[in-house]
Amino acid sequence: MDLFEHQAKELFADYGIPVPRGLVARTVEEARSAAEQLTGRVVVKAQVKTGGRGKAGGVKVADDAADAAVKAEAILGMDIKGHTVHKVLVEEASAIAEEYYFSFLLDRANRTFLAICSAAGGMDIEEVAHSTPEKVAKVPISAITGVDRRFAREIAIMGGLPEKSLDGAAELIEKLWCAFVDEDATLVEVNPMILSADGEVKALDGKVSFDDNAAFRQKEHEAYADKAAEDPLEAKAKEKDLNYVKLDGDVGIIGNGAGLVMSTLDVVAYAGENLPGKPSPANFLDIGGGASAEVMAAGLEIIMSDPAVKSIFVNVFGGITACDAVANGIVAAFKLLEERGESVTHPLVVRLDGNNAALGRQILHDARLKGVELVDTMDDAAKRAAELAAVGA
Repeated sequence: MDLFEHQAKELFADYGIPVPRGLVARTVEEARSAAEQLTGRVVVKAQVKTGGRGKAGGVKVADDAADAAVKAEAILGMDIKGHTVHKVLVEEASAIAEEYYFSFLLDRANRTFLAICSAAGGMDIEEVAHSTPEKVAKVPISAITGVDRRFAREIAIMGGLPEKSLDGAAELIEKLWCAFVDEDATLVEVNPMILSADGEVKALDGKVSFDDNAAFRQKEHEAYADKAAEDPLEAKAKEKDLNYVKLDGDVGIIGNGAGLVMSTLDVVAYAGENLPGKPSPANFLDIGGGASAEVMAAGLEIIMSDPAVKSIFVNVFGGITACDAVANGIVAAFKLLEERGESVTHPLVVRLDGNNAALGRQILHDARLKGVELVDTMDDAAKRAAELAAVGA
């Protein structure tokens, strides 16, 4: 999960990291009111989860509340790299003496954490890293020893920060490390980290990415979710603990294992290339090792809630969960949905292979479920599901 800048700064403030005062506004009048509360010069900043806002015109300085309203009107509704601006952060203007760059991130290639620090921070840090990489310090961080104040100061020195900012930078870096670890983040970035005219080191901007794999122990992170931008079906699937991603096609997909589901998407897309309407996958749905009636019913319910879906392809390779258990799950799911008044009305193509495949097919054959077709191979099953979608069955 990526945070908006204002959310990142709220998190930083919780860890004692100095940030400018700011208020979020979703309308021009709210921006005017925020500027009046902050008084003096303010900065109106587009809140989108992408970089390059300043160069795109999404960050503007305003002299007073009236000017802030004008700037907010220009920014709200902007498109920045495909992201529409729905809110702005109105923030007190800072007297900047110097700008630096700092981040902690997960270094997947080297299986460790990494601190990146540079005295040449600001809007052009990417160009600095490209053209003068010697100005950017990259320091591996041990997950065991972490970062204390002393090490934080060493990192700042390696990044070329001047003596006058070292104490403040070391304190900020140490606290940023605490946030990085405590919140199970994969990235915390401050660009720019500034030395203000009065000698204080602050986080003038903030970027934070949380590790979704740690969501089970970070329940409070749910409050940061951008509900307005979330697909309704994906939100519903998330509530049911399903690994679901909405796509643009019309063939619903259920499989067990991410690799198998990805392959299924490919074969369905290929099968539909030369058919009327070019049927394609409507979703990614991995039920993993569980094919209980509840899981299967939840998956079918989500897929049938998509009005674009015309057929459903269940592609399962029996391993830890045998095919007979999957077949029983499908049969029970039909009954469960019927009891809820949500009968399966879409044609369902099922391919079972692997452990107890013959038994699983026999169970489904004997159940005589309406609309269910058994197909032996993955390619033929994909072709049949695409054909059913093409005729709008």
